[in-house]
Amino acid sequence: MRAVRDLDRTGSGRPGDADPGRGERAGRDLSSTEQASRSEDEHEDGRSHGIKGRLREFRARIDERPTARRTYRVAIGVLGTVVLAGGIVAIPYPGPGWAIVFVGLAILSSEFAWARRVLHYSRGKYDAWTDWLGRQNLFVKLLVLTATGLVVVATLWLLNAFWLVAGWSGLQGWTWLQSPVLG
Repeated sequence: MRAVRDLDRTGSGRPGDADPGRGERAGRDLSSTEQASRSEDEHEDGRSHGIKGRLREFRARIDERPTARRTYRVAIGVLGTVVLAGGIVAIPYPGPGWAIVFVGLAILSSEFAWARRVLHYSRGKYDAWTDWLGRQNLFVKLLVLTATGLVVVATLWLLNAFWLVAGWSGLQGWTWLQSPVLG
């Protein structure tokens, strides 16, 4: 996966279009680590085997055809954006909200340099936040927990979840449970 992630995706792939400030993988010699990795994936017949080799072959086939490359980038962009949006929605709720956000950014960063920068930045800020919160006293931790709970309750109310449950339990008279947005 690292081989796919490290490929330069900013140029068009034609000679002369490369960004001179960026290293191009295809135009330079392989390091000893890359040679060892490549030799592990290749057999006597020269074909690549294993996941890394198959990923390299897959990317090479896509990069040979501009339409396929463009379609692949659009598909990765759509998939990464959907996963990222789902993660952002899931952040305040119990479960792996931040993990989903980081997976969405990782999907996007396989094709887009800006997403790689955002992923690196956001992981650093997330780690700093959790470290800071871990050093706080119990009152601050409870305050953060309460604020998170209020966000969850507010989003459930705005999404009309309470009105749905009120309908199931016979509490339709409690009109304050109905969302002002979706009610």
